[in-house]
Amino acid sequence: MSQRVCFQLRVRPELLDEYTERHAAVWPEMRAALTAAGWRNYSLFLLPDGTLTGYFECDDLPAAQQAMAATDVNSRWQAEMGRFFLDLGDAAPDEGIRPITEIFHLD
Repeated sequence: MSQRVCFQLRVRPELLDEYTERHAAVWPEMRAALTAAGWRNYSLFLLPDGTLTGYFECDDLPAAQQAMAATDVNSRWQAEMGRFFLDLGDAAPDEGIRPITEIFHLD
């Protein structure tokens, strides 16, 4: 059964334009790694205040995250993306994903 995952992070307001530009040109090898790791229907939505909402589907969230963590491209991407976020401490952005509880879905 497919799992729907939604999460929120905070992008630094002064870096919104650059963050948006980076996602207009996500590395092809990063896109391929996400697909190979089982991430499907992945979207990011960004509000002007820096609230980033992400959504994706996968069969098993821990397995999908573990598969990405094992790739070199993900390590490089996370290292470059870390400076864009608030409130992550020492965690990489993908480690900051805390799924939001789904309370309704229209099938």
